[in-house]
Amino acid sequence: MATQQQKQTVTSSGRFNQERHAAASSQSKLTINAKSVRKELSVVSSSQMNGTLVSLEDADLMSSLPSLDDLDILDSSSDLADVEQAKAKYTGVMSSCVERLKEMASRSKQSHMMPCYLDRVSQMVGKAWAVPAPHGQSLASSLCDVLRDNGGLDVLINNCVADDSNLQLSSARLLEQCLTQENREYVVECGLDKVVSVACGCTEPSAQVDQSRVGTGLLEHLFQHNDVTCSEVVKLGGLDAVVRECRRSDVEILRHCAGALANLSLYGGAENQEAMIKRQVPMWLFPLAFHTDDNIKYYACLAIAVLVANKEIEAAVLQSVTLNLVEPFVSTHNPYEFANTVAATWQHHARRGLGQSKNWLRRLVPVLNSKREEARNLAAFHFCMEAGIIQKSQGSTDIFSEIGAIDPLKSVASSPNAIASKYAAQTLRLIGEEVPHKLSQQVPLWSNEDVREWVRQIGFDGHCESFADVCKVDGDLLLQLTEEMLRDDIGMRNAILRKRFMRELAILKKMVFLF
Repeated sequence: MATQQQKQTVTSSGRFNQERHAAASSQSKLTINAKSVRKELSVVSSSQMNGTLVSLEDADLMSSLPSLDDLDILDSSSDLADVEQAKAKYTGVMSSCVERLKEMASRSKQSHMMPCYLDRVSQMVGKAWAVPAPHGQSLASSLCDVLRDNGGLDVLINNCVADDSNLQLSSARLLEQCLTQENREYVVECGLDKVVSVACGCTEPSAQVDQSRVGTGLLEHLFQHNDVTCSEVVKLGGLDAVVRECRRSDVEILRHCAGALANLSLYGGAENQEAMIKRQVPMWLFPLAFHTDDNIKYYACLAIAVLVANKEIEAAVLQSVTLNLVEPFVSTHNPYEFANTVAATWQHHARRGLGQSKNWLRRLVPVLNSKREEARNLAAFHFCMEAGIIQKSQGSTDIFSEIGAIDPLKSVASSPNAIASKYAAQTLRLIGEEVPHKLSQQVPLWSNEDVREWVRQIGFDGHCESFADVCKVDGDLLLQLTEEMLRDDIGMRNAILRKRFMRELAILKKMVFLF
């Protein structure tokens, strides 16, 4: 039922204009076939949604996404059947979303609702990651797999260089949510330059906080690949962007910056570590390591510990006082509590699975063998934290043997280094390995067996019997050994071996002096 309404307006010349229009009565109780009406009127009809003029087609697009309420009720104690039901539902939803995105991308004129639609999909993926372990990681990873396998990543990568800045940002935001290890591989192969371009664009000095969060998040993920990829990202301006964003005060941005620098130090290799030195990264790590947020502080300490383990840049790293903040952190934090509370609540950790990825941990093993005490302290703390995460989630501890961490952990556990040996020993207990004989920091009080263990640790197994059984060398005598004694009494004929032994002894004496 319609009524005629008339409205008069006054023009600038003072004349009256009359306008008539029909208004549909709100009292009508006619039954309408919604499907047929939508088909006929979608081209000309419109409705007001969130202050934006939206066609019925766009309204239908936005209403196609579920409310996500069922994701909010899932937790660690949820029944597996409920989790599988949610996984089946939302992988289906993601599949439909990808088809709609591909359809919109194929049009000559894309829907102006595409950024809003992408943001809703981002919200869905974010809620999936937020489901408590162990279900969240499996659920979210399934969505990320569908996005890649069905062609969604291609759409997002191409959108990163679109003319529409809103479309760029929304695509980058969803991409940042979905950069699992497999999806990182795909991006590196199919569009690294496009993704780095939008990431750097999101971190320009004029960028808003939400833009910088997306940009630094993308760079953090891209630095977690390999040294070749890291070099390319650095070349395209990724490291400069991260260093620039260290000036920000937003906690989420700084978390991404600290994580990006830690990843680059681990994955970048010697060449990119030198690039970090040239850009004064150790200096920029200081305010991060001094931050009140434990996640920022921790990954900044991890980055500086990895850098100082590289002998070629050790002197440059030591010029910064950042390294001095490592020991206070590991001394005042419990790795179990840190893993179960602070670290576990950061959504980014969930994307790495149960603890860190195997490749990530494998790259940390050499830090356990570092001559720098700070580096060993941090590495041992991290392995202890990871062992706690795996034990709590009832995951497999085989990862430690697969990456070759058992022997380095045993070596650190038996060393005189108080902090590192404590955490290494705790790690070994958590994964069911035997804890070796522990050496005291009071070297002059070492027994013959203590000396034997130390000689074995530094790689002179063939001379253990000469030290402990034949010559009965205790800790006090060990500190007084000369190169001549090694040759004449211990029977170490090789001059180079003697030089190596004396070098290790000098390090031990330095430690004794410090304590």
